[in-house]
Amino acid sequence: MPIHSQSGVCAEASSDATFVSLNIVSGKENIALKALEHFLETVEKKQSQFAGTHLFATIGFSIYAWNQLFTQTKPKYLEEFPSFKGKYIEVGPEHIDICVHIRSIRKDATFSLTQAIVDLFGNSVEIVSQTDCFKYLDNRDLTGFVDGTENPQGESRAQTALIQDEDPEYRSGSYLNVMKFVHNLPKWETLSTTEQEQVYGRTKEDDIEFPAAEKSVHAHTKRASIKDQNGKSLEILRQSMPFGNLTEKGLMFASYVRKPEIFNQMLKSMIIGDEDGHSDHLMQYTDARYGSLFFVPSTSFFNQL
Repeated sequence: MPIHSQSGVCAEASSDATFVSLNIVSGKENIALKALEHFLETVEKKQSQFAGTHLFATIGFSIYAWNQLFTQTKPKYLEEFPSFKGKYIEVGPEHIDICVHIRSIRKDATFSLTQAIVDLFGNSVEIVSQTDCFKYLDNRDLTGFVDGTENPQGESRAQTALIQDEDPEYRSGSYLNVMKFVHNLPKWETLSTTEQEQVYGRTKEDDIEFPAAEKSVHAHTKRASIKDQNGKSLEILRQSMPFGNLTEKGLMFASYVRKPEIFNQMLKSMIIGDEDGHSDHLMQYTDARYGSLFFVPSTSFFNQL
């Protein structure tokens, strides 16, 4: 029998999304476990009700949740989110047990499935936060630059995001890194377009990456690009989306990857920089409110609960 990933891991970009952070109420772990037995059924019912809306869902568990809920062997790379302190920005782990990531092309579909999943848990969880996201123009960040340009395509999406032989017990699972970046757009908008493009290492309007020889060592595209010891690019599958209201706006960064160390190296390159201290100058214009790592099991995991 084939092992399938959860629907929201590898699916193409959406126009609407919600991230919900949940913590398990002490003493109600068994209720939460019972709810998880019906997770896939709940998702499938809403997908049928909202047919044609490309409604996808993933649910992931932090190391804190795993230790509370499950007796199975811990996934090989599940650990606490790392801490990094750089010149411009600092990030560390947030205690979040469960992340629910819902997305679709219609707000009502996203809302309905989100509500159904939270209702499924009943009083066994507390809502820590909810962030609603949206597609901005042609998949741009609120800084005005296209986001996710270098995302893997086709079969490479699954090869990048899904666990394979490195942890066969959890094949077709994934690791989800979530960070909430709150942008300082007034500060960003004091820069000219040319200055902004130097920060990104990419043109703003037509989204063309600068040649390597013309790119600053501090450029975002330089610092977010990492390679292994053989010079092969290490990739993540981004499913990030902007969020915003009149008081706070930015990017909910979400990436799915088969080994979280790949993302950790990328984040370190951006925040701390290389051996000469060349860090990502884009970090001057945003603030990382929190970071969390979650294990996203395959669908077969829920059938074994």
